[in-house]
Amino acid sequence: MPPEPSVTVHVPHPLRKYCRGATRFAIAAETVERALDVLEGEHEALYRNLCDETGALRRHLNVFINADNIRDLDGIDTTLKPGDDVTIVPAVSGG
Repeated sequence: MPPEPSVTVHVPHPLRKYCRGATRFAIAAETVERALDVLEGEHEALYRNLCDETGALRRHLNVFINADNIRDLDGIDTTLKPGDDVTIVPAVSGG
């Protein structure tokens, strides 16, 4: 089995309080789903703010792999490559 790639997860300011103030961190994951699993184990409070009780990504969040929204790719099944940037972007609304 090949080693899992190392990717960088970028955490937006509103979510940093759930991961001890980290702005970013490296994790090893082959897919977005696996990255979420790693976050559940290493940053449980952050994970709870990203995923609902069923494990589904919360609707008000967008996740980008480099410049591409995973909604336009394969969702949480999107494959990650070494060096990819995973950026979490909370939706902004208002009027």
